[in-house]
Amino acid sequence: MREEITGTINDKEKRFACLYGMLLFCRVLEPERISFQTESEAAAELFRELFSKVFGVMPECRCSIRKSGAKMYTYELADSGLIGRVFTKYRFTEGERLFDNGIIATSSLGVFTAGAFLACGSVNDPEKEYHLEFSVPDKGLAEELRLLLGDIGATARTVIRRGQYIVYIKGSEHIEDTLTFIGAQQCTLELMNVKIYKDVRNKANRIANCDAANIDKVVNAAMRQIEDIKLISRTTGLAALPAELREVAELRLENTDMSLQEIGESLSEPISRSGVNHRFQKLAKLAADIRNGGKADES
Repeated sequence: MREEITGTINDKEKRFACLYGMLLFCRVLEPERISFQTESEAAAELFRELFSKVFGVMPECRCSIRKSGAKMYTYELADSGLIGRVFTKYRFTEGERLFDNGIIATSSLGVFTAGAFLACGSVNDPEKEYHLEFSVPDKGLAEELRLLLGDIGATARTVIRRGQYIVYIKGSEHIEDTLTFIGAQQCTLELMNVKIYKDVRNKANRIANCDAANIDKVVNAAMRQIEDIKLISRTTGLAALPAELREVAELRLENTDMSLQEIGESLSEPISRSGVNHRFQKLAKLAADIRNGGKADES
């Protein structure tokens, strides 16, 4: 996704706005030191390119390996003269990180937000969870970002985690809006495809579970019917039953897996499913009377 975003930064205004977002949301932004860190090689290369375009200086990158095995790319700026130029050009104020609406044009807000994402953003694998977040180092900056995301229709919330202000978005549609806003349209399409696949899969699972439950229900009903019929056969005998009850009883004993509709269609005089069910209810009552020691009513 970061590779897709970097490909959209293709003119002077966008480069300026994107670098502004990357610097404003970077790990350290102080008059004595600026530190930009990322695990993305694409984001690291973009930072170096943008910084050299805007300030005419090619910053040095240090690459280290984290305990997780991931690479960490770090740019450390300590030259007071260069940092002074950065603070002046972007109107940064010591000890305060706030948006300066005069710095960027409204049309560049998406690119600026993309820079913020490249500096401190991440998005979960949508197969597991719909979750996008920015790990922001300043409370006021986090609130301004939350409001900016709200302006594009994305409901964002803020929590504190390990000293960082986490601005996060849940819900696939809000994440899709945010990704589109920052220039990750292909990622948006992929997220939509995952959502469609998950919806179809969940629907298929619900249908399968429903079918399985229905099958269990039919099988259990058939077993109860057979149990009732065998009880009647052992006691009063099937021959004592009225002809219409004897016929469905014999069909059930001979066809344990038949549905009520199939039994109804197989009768000498076909009847509806509800008609067959009514006859089995009569048989069930006869069996219940026998179990209770009463005399079976066979009418």
